[in-house]
Amino acid sequence: MALLCVPLVASSVEKMLLDADRAKASGADVVELRLDCLKNFQPRQDLGVLLREKKLPTIVTYRPKWDGGRTEIDEQKRLDALRLAVELGSDYVDVELKVADEFIKSISEKRPEMLKVIVSSCNYENTPSVEILTSLAAKIRSAGADIVKIATTAKDITDVSRVFQVCTSCKVPIIGLVMGDRGVISRLFASKFGGYLTYAALDGGIESAVGEPTIKKMLDVYNFRRVGRDTQIFGLIGNPVYHSKSPFVYNKAFSFLGLNAVFVHFLVDDLPSFLNVYSSPDFAGFSCTIPHKEIMCRSCDEVDPIAKAMGAVNTTIRRDGKLIGCNTDYIGAISAIEEALRAANIQGNIPGGSPVAGKLLVIMGAGGTGKALSYIAKEKGARVVIANRTYERAEKLAQAIGGQAIPLSELEDFHPEEEMILANTTSVGMYPNTGVSPIPKHALKHYILVFDAIYTPRDTQLLIDAKEAGAIIADGVEMFLRQAKGQIELYTNRSPAPMHIMEEAVLSKD
Repeated sequence: MALLCVPLVASSVEKMLLDADRAKASGADVVELRLDCLKNFQPRQDLGVLLREKKLPTIVTYRPKWDGGRTEIDEQKRLDALRLAVELGSDYVDVELKVADEFIKSISEKRPEMLKVIVSSCNYENTPSVEILTSLAAKIRSAGADIVKIATTAKDITDVSRVFQVCTSCKVPIIGLVMGDRGVISRLFASKFGGYLTYAALDGGIESAVGEPTIKKMLDVYNFRRVGRDTQIFGLIGNPVYHSKSPFVYNKAFSFLGLNAVFVHFLVDDLPSFLNVYSSPDFAGFSCTIPHKEIMCRSCDEVDPIAKAMGAVNTTIRRDGKLIGCNTDYIGAISAIEEALRAANIQGNIPGGSPVAGKLLVIMGAGGTGKALSYIAKEKGARVVIANRTYERAEKLAQAIGGQAIPLSELEDFHPEEEMILANTTSVGMYPNTGVSPIPKHALKHYILVFDAIYTPRDTQLLIDAKEAGAIIADGVEMFLRQAKGQIELYTNRSPAPMHIMEEAVLSKD
């Protein structure tokens, strides 16, 4: 099990000590003293206090400006401070490969038996090839490192796989990190792929590197302590993706079911490349959201007939070496709308049938969710109109289902004399761009019900406006839970999914 280290980046010794206590209370195994963050640093006095009062094993790091540090410092004074940390009983010191030989030789005569020297190499530009990384690890080890540390930068999420390969094959303790939003999984899967430790921020906004999750997220959202060599990996593929509460909800469900599995965010730019690189059985299944659902449909080995007809996949599972595509969006979306209509005692024109039957359903958006909803709504007897910013896409979908297409710009003035339902399947109004709506408020008075597939936030501007206009509303939380139920049952081959646990998680403020 990889250790969980919290870097302490306070500007004063007093605050660093308080943060060390908080890190311990939060569940950290190790803390890192970032001496380059301290203002007016007095080595003997400040290190004496910090190491004398340490509550956890401690790494002392004094990063130079030329390697990502925050303070200009004379090189000799910097290395003297690290030597002093050794003398005062630090458990670890982290020194850069460039100066490792000199530093390790300088402490050889007085080196404590329990001290571990981390020799680090940071690349703030990219992630090199496996061959270059392997050679680098060997070079770091030959410099005298007890622990090899390689930190690179992700241009694409597939870059992380190269660091995983090096960590898995390394014969000595290794810390492998990939910085940036596309490298977050390098931290989450440290235990699975042989990492000695990984880093988590104490609080959001004080990260020591880009892409560093908070310790609370590592433990409470991503179930870091449950991840090991045999853990199955699931995740949400999207761009953007970090707004989604799916990992929190799905991991709560996995824990409740006692499964050795974890669900994470995958920030993906190029879907085919991602699927090609992460094709091992360890990556057991994916959820898929904007903008990849249609590409996913073309990328699977096999696609469920319903999903194939829709041309959109939001769920994949690995089975016998094949990636199988399905769609649970249509179940979630249509059932959320139907339940809201039934609750208002609104019936369809077919006795015992769906309450959407005979009504006009206007769908904003012609992407994956829009396709899913249009197909099932048509099947249930609704007349479907597709409104999309790109009219050609709306027209193509409308022709496929036997519906009507209009430009999104004309929706404001579209109000034929029949009962209408409005469904938003676009990302307009989704966090962090809240406070905006895809349609003017005054146009909502023509709809009996307004549905928004967005669930972060739950109360979108569209739904706020719709409620004030007198419409029934159905929110994305209901859709999310219903489609999530279908996904989890496909992932786990167990039914039913623990809906009470999932609902509690999605509605929590965490």
